[in-house]
Order: sequence, then C-alpha cells, then structure tokens
Amino acid sequence: MSNIVDELEWRGLLVNSTGRDAIAESAAKGPLSLYCGFDPTAASLHVGHLTQVLTMRRFQLAGHKPYALVGGATGLIGDPRMSGERVMNSADVVGQWVESLRGQIEPFLDTEGEFGVTMVNNLDWVGGMNALEFLRDYGSHFRMGTMLSREIVAARLRSDEGLSYLEFSYQILQGLDFLELYRRHGVTLQFGGNDQWGNIVGGADLIRRVEGVQAHAMTTPLVTKADGTKFGKSEGGAVWLDPELTSPYAFHQFWLNADDRDVMNYLRYFTFRDRDDLAELEEATAERSFKREAQTALADDLTTLVHGEEATAQAKAAAAVLFGRGDVRELDDSTVGVIAGELPTVSLAGTAPLIDAFTESGLVESKGAARRALKDGGLSINGEKLAGGPEALDAELGSVQRLAGGYVLLRRGKKNAAMIRIGD
Repeated sequence: MSNIVDELEWRGLLVNSTGRDAIAESAAKGPLSLYCGFDPTAASLHVGHLTQVLTMRRFQLAGHKPYALVGGATGLIGDPRMSGERVMNSADVVGQWVESLRGQIEPFLDTEGEFGVTMVNNLDWVGGMNALEFLRDYGSHFRMGTMLSREIVAARLRSDEGLSYLEFSYQILQGLDFLELYRRHGVTLQFGGNDQWGNIVGGADLIRRVEGVQAHAMTTPLVTKADGTKFGKSEGGAVWLDPELTSPYAFHQFWLNADDRDVMNYLRYFTFRDRDDLAELEEATAERSFKREAQTALADDLTTLVHGEEATAQAKAAAAVLFGRGDVRELDDSTVGVIAGELPTVSLAGTAPLIDAFTESGLVESKGAARRALKDGGLSINGEKLAGGPEALDAELGSVQRLAGGYVLLRRGKKNAAMIRIGD
C-alpha cells in the first residue's frame, strides 16, 4: 500500500481535496503527519465515524503518522447542524465523553512506534485563551463572506431558528486546530467527512495566511443507506460502537441486513479486504444474492474488528437460535445472555406453572389461548415441542432443565419467542 491516495480512490474514500496529485506527491516524499477530529457530542462513536477512524488506520498502514483529535473545546459547542442548535452539555459531561471516545479510537490504531497514533485534545490550546486573543490573533484571518457562504451556515440563516454566534464561531475553532497541530506536530493534512469540507479548507487557508505554508485537505464520503439516510445519531436509530448502546448481536445484524445496493461500498469503506476478495464478493452478490455472502463477510469482519472474535461467534450462535436453526441448550452463559437481551424476558419463581410462564411472557394472551396453542402443537421449551394434554401446562417451571444462566427459552410457533429467568 505504498500509494495511499490510490488506495483511497479505488475504495471510493476520496471525495474532495485541495489537490489529489499534491497530496500523493507529499505522501511519496516521506511520512505525512495528518489528523482527523471527533467532537464528543455523545458518550460513544457511531458507525458513521468508522469511515474516519479506519481511514486513519489506512494512512498508518501506509507509513504515515496520524493524530486523532477529540475536541474537548469544540465538543462544548458542536458544529452547526440543519436540525437546529445543539443542547449544551456541561464541561464535566464533555470531559467524560472525551475519555470515552479516546478509549474507542485507540484500539483501531497502533499506539507505539514511529507511526503510532497521538491523541490530542483542543482544550489544551483553547482552554486558556481569552476573547481578545481569539478575535485579534485568529478571527482577523477569516472573511465573513466565505464563512456565510458555507452551505450549512447559509441554510441555518434562512431557517426560522437562525444561527447563533456560538455555532457560527465553530469554523474558526476548527481552523485553529489545524494551525496548532501544524505548529506543534508538523501536521499538513486534515481529513474528515464531506460535510466538513468548508471547515477543513478554512484551516488549510489559515495555515497559509499565518505561516505561509501549503497545507492540504481532503474529505471522505458521508456514508448513507440505500434510502439516502446517514448513519449519524441525528438521523435517529444510530448504531453505536459502545456494546452497551448497541449490542454486538444488533451490530452484526445491522450489517447482515445491508441492502445489495450498499454492501460493496460498505466492504470497501469498512474492511481491509483486497481487490480480489471484493471482486469475488461482488460477483457473488450479482449471481446469487440470496446467499448474502457479501453481507456475511461484512458483518463478520466489522463485528470482529469492533467487538472481537468471541462477540462475533456469540452473535452468530444467538442468531441461529433466534431464527430457529440452532440448539439453545449448547450455548454458554454469555451467549444465552445475548439472546435474553434481544427477547422479552420475564423473571418467575421455579414454583410457577408453565402456563403462567407463557402468559406472563406475552407469548399468549390468556390461559385458554395457551391450552389451544398446546393442543395445536405450537408451544415449545428450549427448542423441544411441548407435548401432552392440558396437564402439561400445570408442571412447575422449575422442573424444566435450565439453560446456562438460569434461563428457559419459550416459543409459540416459529416467530414468537421469549425468555424466562427462573428465580429462587
């Protein structure tokens, strides 16, 4: 991967730049120092951020030095968004989120050696700055016409809500980040999502005005689904990297359900598979899409990358059971716990009759409905059909062999399932 620009281009990861050839030439001359910024406006990164994190990894693998900026200062403001001004979070909350995001970014990157990632926080240079210094030393280099012409700024100014000076000043702060990283670490390239193009170019222009040096900027695509919606949290239904917010099972299922129109782009953006592997998966999608080979590769690769091999294995084992293809009795405690996290789960005493378990779990509406379902052969426990007459439902829940973790899996038909946790 000697030519990082070629690598990014064939993957579709290079949208805008201050000069494709100039960046390639700089990269060929020696290690580039580059950075990407992440604002802590939530406690976790989501899959929309993975494009940037993994692009840093690609630069690192090509022999370049990445700086990952988690914005303790800009996170107190937040860049303007079309849906309106952000809720202002306290400095303590933002500080906690800074540490959380740092902890999520670092595992994707090498931290040691010549090209090890350096984590930085813009609060280090903005936190002690006073208003006069900010306006005189930096505000004087930004032109109102350019700032007002940026798409999101212009759109917000036309909206009923308008745009506060707080949000308007964000582009100056981001430009200042680029300048400071150039001064402190020799950073000459900034990249980010394509919606940040104006801010990134503003930073390169600030370096040119103040230092007389040509810095570079580039953007990656905003990753969307087939319906055109972004992955970001502002769109709703975000898929988070934090397993407490999006379980590894749900994460795996998200990629497994990728649209055929999207899956090859996702494989190029988010995996490290080479051209030959991707060509084979593209052919498989075209010729036998029903097998979902590309989606399986994507889901397995990304879940392993983000959550580890064990979590991927658990997600697949849980899915097999949930879709009626696996034996739940063979699963370990943590995998059964994954299933319990995805299904309605009720705690009952071991002395409770089975009929109560089916009604309390919501699988049937009444005891009469439970008896009718039993008669029709529609009830099962831990994957085995419940047989016998009405008296079978009178047996105590505690008489059933428990799964790992003390659970019992109930089903009505193939599609309706619930978990019961047996208490003392």
